Amino acid sequence: MKRVLISLAFALAALAPAAHADDNSNWVKPIKPYRVVGNIYYVGSEGLSAWLITSSEGHVLLDGGPSAEGGKLIERSIQQLGFQLADVKVLINTHAHFDHAGGLAQLKADIPTAKLWASRADEPALEKGQHFGDNDNGLTPFPAVKVDKGFGDGQKLKVGETALVAHLTPGHTIGCTTWTMAVTEKGRPLNVTFPCSLSVAGNHLVGNKTHRNIVADYRMSFAAMRAIPTDVVLPSHEEQGDLLAKRQKLLRGDPNAFIDPTELSRFVDGYETRFNQELARQQAANPGAKR
Repeated sequence: MKRVLISLAFALAALAPAAHADDNSNWVKPIKPYRVVGNIYYVGSEGLSAWLITSSEGHVLLDGGPSAEGGKLIERSIQQLGFQLADVKVLINTHAHFDHAGGLAQLKADIPTAKLWASRADEPALEKGQHFGDNDNGLTPFPAVKVDKGFGDGQKLKVGETALVAHLTPGHTIGCTTWTMAVTEKGRPLNVTFPCSLSVAGNHLVGNKTHRNIVADYRMSFAAMRAIPTDVVLPSHEEQGDLLAKRQKLLRGDPNAFIDPTELSRFVDGYETRFNQELARQQAANPGAKR
């Protein structure tokens, strides 16, 4: 089963920008957790992000890794930072693909205080344990997990002094969710964005019977994400934001290692270019199919 998941992992990430040759073998490889900016901590693996957002009244955890093993890795990272699992109050997700949702069931079982919030469009996929939408990679199943609260675009999540906002940016999945929040770092206010992936990653852009509006959704999401004021971009895959390199800069004393107000626009531009290329390829390969 592990070999099957690794093979699927390579397929799903095939269109990620600047991908490293081994960018999937490190999805459950531990890395020392660390504070990024404000009250945001990296608690994921070497290759897959998970973010702990803390407050005086409990914490929020964004994404759950690819499997039960990935969920356990995240739990250990939280504890390594000195935080208690029981203080995690809400689990949230960028999207219902196994590499980001596969550990949610384990996390929810181990942290009974935590409630899972998910976009209504991705909620059925999480509860069934497979993503929806026609995709070259098949169903890529993961452990099903019960959603406690479904939401739409603009949902606000507040725990203590921490406040996040959900922006629906569908395409990669039907309910792909980009999260934003504001932090203060050494007296400097910063806008932080946790972008949902914009890659095609095997999605059928032509003749997708399960996600019929997929092309329009991607185009809407490119525009919506570009309009979000952002100083810090914290993506769900390490290679999407060169997180390891930024971490090294931070360790060398660069306080601005993660701060770049131009990064999100470049992030979107790169994915939009590849989307248009893949759409043209699929249209040429399926001239009679409906978009």
